[in-house]
Amino acid sequence: MKKFALASALVLTLVSSYAQTTRPEVKAEAASANKSGTTVKGEGTGAVAATPSTKARADVKSEAAAANKSGDVVKGESSNAKVEKKPKLTAEEKAAARAKRKAEAASAVKAGATVKGESSGK
Repeated sequence: MKKFALASALVLTLVSSYAQTTRPEVKAEAASANKSGTTVKGEGTGAVAATPSTKARADVKSEAAAANKSGDVVKGESSNAKVEKKPKLTAEEKAAARAKRKAEAASAVKAGATVKGESSGK
């Protein structure tokens, strides 16, 4: 009987040492890790220490707005080349370009240079 009591006391001790932490404990641990900056963000494998900023938030925002306005900011998944702005067309220029495209398409259809249906034209 004493062996059974001793074995059950040992099992209870081992089980309690491997017990899971409660939800509030986990949330508290996560909050402290986030606050200290030791959590991994994104797809990284290690914690990265945050670099303190030397500029005021308003300065950074104004610089970003100026860069966006001048076109120095690359948008999308392109290279670091400066984005070239296309000139805006007037209504007359747009109408002339559309008429030119329509005329080219009509002459191509008349000459039989267009592919009909869903074929690839090979």
